[in-house]
Amino acid sequence: MIFSPKARERFQKKPAQAIEEEIKAFTRTSPLNRMPGMENQVIFDKPLVQFADVDDPIFTEYKTIIAPSHLTPREALAKASGKSAEGLPARLSIISWILPITEKTRLSNRRQTKSPSRLWSYTRWYGEKFNEALRQHMVQVLTQLGYLAVAPMMQPYFKEFTNEKGKYSNWSERHIAYAAGLGTFSLSDGFITERGIAHRCGSVVTDLILPVSPRVAKDPYSNCPFYVDGSCKACITRCPAGAISESGHDKIKCFEHMQEPELLKEYQVGKLGCGLCQTKVPCEYRNPTRKVSPPTPHHL
Repeated sequence: MIFSPKARERFQKKPAQAIEEEIKAFTRTSPLNRMPGMENQVIFDKPLVQFADVDDPIFTEYKTIIAPSHLTPREALAKASGKSAEGLPARLSIISWILPITEKTRLSNRRQTKSPSRLWSYTRWYGEKFNEALRQHMVQVLTQLGYLAVAPMMQPYFKEFTNEKGKYSNWSERHIAYAAGLGTFSLSDGFITERGIAHRCGSVVTDLILPVSPRVAKDPYSNCPFYVDGSCKACITRCPAGAISESGHDKIKCFEHMQEPELLKEYQVGKLGCGLCQTKVPCEYRNPTRKVSPPTPHHL
């Protein structure tokens, strides 16, 4: 990848705009953002892109909220670059993006009552492969421009764990997106953005200095109608596993339901991804609480 002097100047003078344009262009043009066997059917719509300061205190709070093993962005970049956390530049940034799932795929999953549609499962499997390629692309762009960059989910140190509540990892893309002001959490454990809850997330840590996007949400559940006024329980009734209740999301029940060997074989994917709680619900493709003032959240 060779950048012209003009392109390099654009990244230096207007870095946020250049990064956002690069992510959107890759999403628009990459053949990996196409359904297999359906060349004209894209997997994801135009991305949402925002930025966070690596030293935002919230990243230290995640070690308590998620687990002590959850990496801070500074730790993640230090591990990848072979430097100490203190040896990195004083100012670092996170690039966080949301890849909204297309209407055609969402419509196909709305009709389901027990298992995900083929298009939804393709989005979970092939869509995440595109997301991986996007992470790698942005790291390559930044490093060739002379910046440090890492996509923590693509690193050997990325790990998944299991405790009494179910699976968790040492890098949560949803929590990174929350820090970057892209949305808030939901009763179903999903992440509700201005484009809704049906999406995939991605992120890259870099020493390119980017403007911090504000977190406009009043609390971590501001976009979820249930936590606003108790008016919505659509995801509870949509869940075929009974894994969602007014107390929250049972990760173990959810994971067990998604183990359907016959459907995996039929769809020929490595993971299904259920997604019923993300379709045919008020937050499917929009923020349903934009004009409502939320109360204090029940939990994070």
